Amino acid sequence: MEIIDIEPGDARLIEELLPVLRELRPNLSAEDFAAVYDEGHPQGLRFTAAYAEGRCVGVTGWRTVANTNRLRMLYVDDLVTASAARSTGVGRALLGYLEARARELGCNALHLDSGTHRRDAHRFYMRERMTIMAFHFSKDLD
Repeated sequence: MEIIDIEPGDARLIEELLPVLRELRPNLSAEDFAAVYDEGHPQGLRFTAAYAEGRCVGVTGWRTVANTNRLRMLYVDDLVTASAARSTGVGRALLGYLEARARELGCNALHLDSGTHRRDAHRFYMRERMTIMAFHFSKDLD
């Protein structure tokens, strides 16, 4: 498996990463994805892909965040394995990559949020020694 960072403007973002990312974010359009990455990249947003046999089989979107809680952490916006590649080690490989990057970047924690309905993902995160640390609250704004 090869894990690589993909820069904004790279054609693989739309052609290869977006179909996998849509398994988690089905309403994400190509235009919105490109716009989010163009805006988010200067803020630290990165997308990393896992490839097996020349196919994109996993995607993660992540960034480093400085805050008063953890000082510096790596926050995972998205972590998705293509349905045909689940239970093959893709998620574990991506998490391992993210943990290594977090250490390289001087982070002291790796955080992610996961929807309450994603029970299979929760089991996976717990197997990977992650802990449920907090509730995440949100409010849609008009």
